[in-house]
Amino acid sequence: KRSTWDPPQVFLRNDRHVCPGFNKPVYLLKELIAKCLQARELAYCPYSEFSVGAAILTADGIVVFSGANVENASYGLTVCAERTAVQRAVLEGHRQFKAIAVTCDIKDRFVGPCGACRQVLMEFGVDWTVYLTKPDGSYKETSLSELLPMAFSRADLVKPQ
Repeated sequence: KRSTWDPPQVFLRNDRHVCPGFNKPVYLLKELIAKCLQARELAYCPYSEFSVGAAILTADGIVVFSGANVENASYGLTVCAERTAVQRAVLEGHRQFKAIAVTCDIKDRFVGPCGACRQVLMEFGVDWTVYLTKPDGSYKETSLSELLPMAFSRADLVKPQ
């Protein structure tokens, strides 16, 4: 059984990652990044040719679920990689998550999840660490609350008495 994992503080140097003082299992972060890169290779995107991969780490730090975007000729039916990964995890009974790594084909900058995916992730908590990952495996660490400030949540559905 793998131990639980706390995300490292990551600094970028020449688009390569450096994890100062990281004393938790590095293989979990490496696995998360590798799984999102592998998932991107499986994307079905014949229309946009914009492949996206995602991988999420469960809160217990044990399981990684991946997903890829799946396009449809009726564009509105396309499902993003991040939502595919969340749906796979939920189907397996998971509801709490620590981190997500997301990648696409763009090599010269870090690209985040679309607004719809940010909102879906927020359904499962604000404390996600998000790794925006380039195709070469370099990444930038951020958080879901940074990507989606003032998010709509179930608390907003409560009617005042």
